[in-house]
Amino acid sequence: MPPEAKRLPKPLVDFHVHLFPDRLFDAIRRQFVTDYGWSVLHPLYWRESVAHLRERGVGPVVYSNYAHRKDIARGLNDWNRKILAELPDLYCFAAFHPDDEDALTQAADLLDHPQVLGFKLQLLVQRFSPDDERLFPLCELVMAKGKRLLLHVGTGPVGNEFVGVAPFRRLLARYPDLPAIVAHMGALEYGPFGELLAEHPAIYMDTAFSFLPRLGSMFDLGSDFLETHRERILYGSDFPNILFPREDEIDTLLGFDLSQAFYDAVFRDNGLQIIREGSQMRP
Repeated sequence: MPPEAKRLPKPLVDFHVHLFPDRLFDAIRRQFVTDYGWSVLHPLYWRESVAHLRERGVGPVVYSNYAHRKDIARGLNDWNRKILAELPDLYCFAAFHPDDEDALTQAADLLDHPQVLGFKLQLLVQRFSPDDERLFPLCELVMAKGKRLLLHVGTGPVGNEFVGVAPFRRLLARYPDLPAIVAHMGALEYGPFGELLAEHPAIYMDTAFSFLPRLGSMFDLGSDFLETHRERILYGSDFPNILFPREDEIDTLLGFDLSQAFYDAVFRDNGLQIIREGSQMRP
C-alpha cells in the first residue's frame, strides 16, 4: 500500500501534549526564547490548544505538566483537577517534586483520580537524576497503583548531568518492571534507549519531536525498529510548544510506509490501552 493510501485511525490519541495555566505558559515560552532562541509556532493557551487538536481529529488528549521547583506542584495539580473535571476525555501526567514536604501524600491522592495516568518527570529542567533515591517511593507507589511515569530523560534537545541512558539504566536495575514512558524516543540517544524495549517489557516510547526532518537530527533506527516495536510506541505531538507544524511529524511517519497495523497501534490503540489501564483505580 503506498503511503498516500494509508489512513490514520480515528480518533487519534495524542499522548504528549503540554498544558499549563496561562501565566506559566507565558513564562515557559519566554524561557524558550532566552535559553534556546526558540519561538513556538502555536502560542495558544490550554483551552485553545485542546480545541486546535480536536479540530484535527484528536480524540483523547493526554497532557503533562511539571514542577520546575519545589512548592508549586500542589497548585499545578489543583489546576489539573479543575480542567480534568471540565473535559472527561482529557488525561494527565501530573506534577511532582521530591522536595515538597507532602510530595508522596499528594501523589497518593492524585493517583486515585481516574484521569491521572501518573506523573511527568522533566529531568532536564527539574535537575535531578532518574535514579535519585528520593524518587524510589514514587516509583513504588506508581507501580502499586497501576499507573506510569512519563520521563524526559534523553539528551535532546540538549543534555546535562541529570539525563541520559546511563542514569536511567541505574533506575531500571532497581525497578526492572517500572511502567515508564520514555519521551521523544530517547532523543538523542535513540539506539541505547531503543535497546531497553527488549529488556524491559513495561517501557514505552513516544514519538514527540523525533520525526522532524527540518531539525536535521532525528530518529535514526529505521523502519524495521518501528515495525518490530509497534506495540510499544505512542504518538505524541509535543503540542502546543512546537517549532514546526505537527503535521510534519505525521507525514514523516506515514512516509516510512509501514503496515496499517503500525499506524493503528501507534496513533490510537496503544494510547487507548494505557488509558484503560490507568483509569482503573486500585486500592
